[in-house]
Amino acid sequence: MRQKLVSALSSLGTAARLMLVFTLLLGVLYPLSITAAGQWLFPAQANGSLLRNGQGQVLGSALIAKSYTDPAGDALPQYFQPRPSANDYDALASGGSNLGPENPELVKQILLRKTQLAKFNQVPEDQIPPDALTASGSGLDPEISPANAQMQSSRVARARGLSAQQVQQLVREHTTGPTLGFVGQERVNVVELNAALDELG
Repeated sequence: MRQKLVSALSSLGTAARLMLVFTLLLGVLYPLSITAAGQWLFPAQANGSLLRNGQGQVLGSALIAKSYTDPAGDALPQYFQPRPSANDYDALASGGSNLGPENPELVKQILLRKTQLAKFNQVPEDQIPPDALTASGSGLDPEISPANAQMQSSRVARARGLSAQQVQQLVREHTTGPTLGFVGQERVNVVELNAALDELG
């Protein structure tokens, strides 16, 4: 009986020591080393890829779309608009609409958006690119297609009193190619592009 108790206490002591070692390794040292590596190798990304204006104020994150609307909820013409969002650009509620491609509600939303965007941008409905009509899977994608940006460029130029060439040049400067040259498509980060527009004055 005494031998069993000694054996049980020995096993318990071994388990406690192992738990302490692994708690230190996996609960303290590993997270600290990963955090340090992130801060050293990728400081901007590790801190949220924040965009700041000339005064150092945070404008947003280059990783998360945001709305550019007035207090009434109407889109501001002087800004490029991101893709629609199924969650009103709420970073705490990331997700799509979960509506299938033939769902009548989704079809109705797309037709309504097409009419609104054609009027807002003063372009024919057949010039509205697909990504301007549909939300991304996360509802927070900050990037749009170059075609979407070009469609909006004339409206932004008019609203800001800039030449079309100035705005189109900014779009080209903020167009990113496929990752590694072959993964994905060309894209334009709306948050970065709008921040650059504001820097122009």
